[in-house]
Amino acid sequence: MEFLDDSSDGELLDTPVKPGTIRIILADSQAIYRVGIRKVFALEDDLRVVAQADSLETLKAAIERYPTDIVLLEGGLLAGTANVIPDLLRASPDVKLIVQAVQTDENHTVELYRRGVRGIISRSISPDLLVRCVRRIAAGETWIDNQSVNWVIEAYRAQAASLVSPRSQPRLSPKEMSIITCITQGKRNKEIAFQLGTTEQVIKNYLRKIYDKLGVSDRLELALYCLHNKIIQTDADEELVAQKVIES
Repeated sequence: MEFLDDSSDGELLDTPVKPGTIRIILADSQAIYRVGIRKVFALEDDLRVVAQADSLETLKAAIERYPTDIVLLEGGLLAGTANVIPDLLRASPDVKLIVQAVQTDENHTVELYRRGVRGIISRSISPDLLVRCVRRIAAGETWIDNQSVNWVIEAYRAQAASLVSPRSQPRLSPKEMSIITCITQGKRNKEIAFQLGTTEQVIKNYLRKIYDKLGVSDRLELALYCLHNKIIQTDADEELVAQKVIES
């Protein structure tokens, strides 16, 4: 499959990338956006566009072909699709997705973050803010505004409240409880692994088992569920815990 190259300088997308460079795929149906955004990133030594796509089909092929850190994805490409985001993350588990949206509403915003998007930005975002967003998300953070934080917290709080009742909760091992406590403190897998004297992969394996036991799907849902059902004891405010988990 042929990949797009909207550059005017003749730069090849297959040229080697320097170590430490953030590798980006631009997925947008409008060539003018791809050209403009690529020129913004070209001014930064640590950002590199490795591929471009104008459809979900070419995006999937690009992710499979090019090692990628960030996908900057036009929100319009997601219209009428249900499982595209999980499919992309299965194809490349380490890639981080940023969606550019013309406008957002509560349900759509919550669904995007729930499916694994790491940031939602406006199509009219300033170049400086776009660069900052890409760098922060590449570093493992989540880009989310205050309104979206509130929407996500409320949605997950409602979900956690409707999950399995305490009477039917399975038993959790001491190590599982320790991991849950670390999650509610906003710690990342690497930090949890260091604290418990193990590896990140072991923590990921434990988390999958914990999710299956409690019937939750991610860190935020796990934290709110455990707080709601008093599985762990903490004096921390629920919203503060949720914000820490979102930002971890």
